[in-house]
Amino acid sequence: MHDDEPRSSGTADEPDVPAPEAAGRDRLLATLRTPTWSQVVVGSLLAVVGFAAVVQVNNTQLDNTYAGLREQDLIEILTGLTGTAERARREVDRLERTRDELQSESTRRDAALTQTEERVRTLNIIAGLVPVTGPGIRIRIEETTGQATLNSLLDLVQELRTADAEAMEFNNLHRLGANSAFDNATGGIELDGKLLEPPYVIDVIGDPHTLNGALTFKDGPISQLNDDGAEVDVQELEKVDIVSVRAPAQPENAQVDTSQ
Repeated sequence: MHDDEPRSSGTADEPDVPAPEAAGRDRLLATLRTPTWSQVVVGSLLAVVGFAAVVQVNNTQLDNTYAGLREQDLIEILTGLTGTAERARREVDRLERTRDELQSESTRRDAALTQTEERVRTLNIIAGLVPVTGPGIRIRIEETTGQATLNSLLDLVQELRTADAEAMEFNNLHRLGANSAFDNATGGIELDGKLLEPPYVIDVIGDPHTLNGALTFKDGPISQLNDDGAEVDVQELEKVDIVSVRAPAQPENAQVDTSQ
């Protein structure tokens, strides 16, 4: 009778045992969640080695840029680089020549401007258009026993000009010019239409010794003035100031020749 009763399997009260695959997966997940110190070190070393491998591959690719080219290709590349360098050198030479030309042109322009300014100053002095100062002499002519004649005064002025007088002024008022004119007048002489009365004081700029020598030679201007009855005193000065100026004369007939 007992043989007909169902038998127990003997496992009804035992716990379920996990499959091997589930156990391995669980252990891996646990390791990733809480890695040990040795695992961290190993992972870091693997990362460094991988990065170094990538860098080496890239450098190898760069170094091999021209390694696979044919000889003819390398020659063409070298020729191109040489041509570029030659063009750059020619451009540098051109720019340097342009710089030198501009500097030379600027130098010539500055020199021409300086010469023009000097020429203008010289002409203004000669024409009596500007005040001037410099070494020279002062002549005082005082009539004592007679009257200084016009010819004697003209000879004096001419001798001073021959001795390179650069500027002359009568009585601190009247500046002589290249076209100044003298004439006889009652009570004195007339200079450019203006009356000058004695004593005549003439300031002259130039080399003092040369100017004085132009007046004191035998039968010279001082001798003639003495014969006229006038006394002449000459002082050599280190500085003579001439402040009077002439009004610029406007030419009536002369025109600038633009064809020259």
